[in-house]
Formats: sequence, structure tokens, C-alpha cells
Amino acid sequence: MKPIVVVGAGKIGSMITDFLNGTGDYKVTLVDQNQDALDRIAEEIPGISTVKANASNQQEMEAAFKGHFAVINSCPFDISASIAHAAAAQQVHYLDLTEDVASTRLIKSLAKDAKSAFIPQCGLAPGFISIVAYDLARHFDSLHNVHMRVGALPKFPSNALKYNLTWSTDGLINEYLNPCEAIVNGQLREVPPMEELEHFSLDGDDYEAFNTSGGLGTLCETLEGKVSNLNYRTVRYPGHRDVMKLLLNDLRLGERRDLLKEIMESAIPVTMQDVVLVFANVSGVKNGLFLQETFARKIYSREINGKLRSAIQITTASGICAALDLLAEGKLPNQGFVRQEDIRFEDFINNRFGRNYMEDDGKHPSASVRRVA
Repeated sequence: MKPIVVVGAGKIGSMITDFLNGTGDYKVTLVDQNQDALDRIAEEIPGISTVKANASNQQEMEAAFKGHFAVINSCPFDISASIAHAAAAQQVHYLDLTEDVASTRLIKSLAKDAKSAFIPQCGLAPGFISIVAYDLARHFDSLHNVHMRVGALPKFPSNALKYNLTWSTDGLINEYLNPCEAIVNGQLREVPPMEELEHFSLDGDDYEAFNTSGGLGTLCETLEGKVSNLNYRTVRYPGHRDVMKLLLNDLRLGERRDLLKEIMESAIPVTMQDVVLVFANVSGVKNGLFLQETFARKIYSREINGKLRSAIQITTASGICAALDLLAEGKLPNQGFVRQEDIRFEDFINNRFGRNYMEDDGKHPSASVRRVA
């Protein structure tokens, strides 16, 4: 069994731990500074080890990582630096879920001289959406548009935001406030978050989408000079964007992130009954014809190992666990910086974890994959 460290005992960290421990191929050590959380998860998932340590302390992280094959960082983006530095110092492989552009740039710089692989952005968006979009794009002779849309939504919206907390609140606020990368008319640009609102329907449901930060991962760099327009937008139910703009801009809570986080976490309930929507649309020239190809998928919450897991838990944990598997199998580089688009779609979707993206809960037969020419 390969020894693995998972840092962060939150919703996603516990799901990753459960997935990996259940394979019998990995010996999992879960690290967190909250002993109560460690004890609770250890009781739920027999066979794992736990270590109480502060993820912001590089020395404590190095001690926890020593002798391990890889570390999976499931902590908030703002403490990635100490974890990544510790992984580099101990020469262990590093994987994370960050959507934060600055954190990814730091990890990329560490990877230049690293003797292990550094694979950031292994979640849903960035992550799986980049794998899907690049797989569609690479089959074209020339590219026109690459559009990526992802949303994690409550199945039963019941408030004015039409939203429940399903993901890191820090990450949510970060992507709503930070500038967004895009390629517009062939030029790499930064575009403002929460803008360029659009509406669309899928499987009979209405949605809106708007700019948010980080979802493109490294695709701007990869496709610059090869595509006319490349953008990423977050999907929500209609009306959500306007309420958030009121809070962020008119009430200026965007300038008081800690207060905004406190308000959201005290007023907006978490839900395990959610749906993840993944939509990638690529157009361009193939064999002399101007064509469009589309990938569309809805993934629902369902029971795994006797426990109800949210769709965002399933999809995010599946992404990083599949990347770890592919790394262990030698299907990814074992040194330096590894982009999500370096992961072949066929390898990912045929992986035991990647297959979770193609399964449903048996109650939503309309969930589908479509590739349309």
C-alpha cells in the first residue's frame, strides 16, 4: 500500500479519505488541527491514521509528510504555501484542489526544481472541466470558441439566493471577487467577476452563468494563440448573481470578506441534496467543416459506503483521487508541474474514481452526456 497524507478534515477531505481508504491500495493518514474532527472521521472510517498538526506550520507539515508517497491538500487556498513548500522539501508528490490563481503560480514555481510531481487544481473546476474541454478541443484542426460552464446547486432552492453552501465559503467568495482570465478575440485578458451574464436551459431547467475566477486553470496558457475565445463561467439559478452583486458591491461586503463569510455561514444552510452541472462547448473547423461539440452532464448526490454524499463532495474528491491513481500507475509525469489538460479524458473517465462522473443516483434518467456535431 502506498502511504498517503490528506491534509484537511473538512467535507472534501473526509470524502477523499473514505475513497482512498476503501481501495485497499493506499494507507491514509489524515492531518488536521481539529482533534474532534479527526476523532469523528477516524470513527467513521476505520483503518486510517490521524495526526494533529497545523497546516500553516511548514515544519509540522514536513514531519507529517516524511516517508509518504504523496500529499493531498484539501485545505482552503490561503494556506497552500506551507503545505506545498513542505511537500517540496520532503520530495513527495503534491496534489490540491485550489481555484486560486496566485496559489497555483506559487506551486508552479516550486515545481520547476522539484523532484516530485506537483499537480494542482485537481477538483471539478478547475479540474475535470479542463480535462473535458481540452479533450474536445484537441480533435479540432482549428478552434473558434471554448466555453466552460460549471455549477454546484441545491436540488431544492428555498431562499432568495437560490443557493446553499456546498463548497468552501472562502473559495466561493474568492472566485466571486477576483479578476478572471479569458481569451477574447485571440487576446489574453482579465475580465471582471460577476459580469457577462448569460441565460441557458439544460434538460428543461433554466440557469444563469457569469464570470468567476480560477475555473480555467492553466487552459489560457495552453490554448493562447490557438483559440479565438476561451472563457469560464459559474452556473447558478436565475437571480443569484444580482443578489450577490447587491451584497458584494452595493453593501460593500466584498471589502469585508471575514464578515461576509460569517454572515453566509450563519444564514445559508449546508445541503447534501445538490446537483453538479458540467457543460463544455467547443466550436471550430474539423475536416473542412465548421462544427460544434458539446459535453453536458449532471451529477447528483447519492449514498456511498452507506452515507449520503453531496454531488460536490463526490465530483471534487473523485477528481483528485483519479489524478492520484493515474500518478501511481505511471500515466502522469512523476516530476515537475502537471496541468489538468495533461490528463487524458479516456484515462480519467475509465478510472475507478473518474467513473463517478458518469453515474447517477438512479432517479434522474435525464442526466446525459452529449457530443453534438
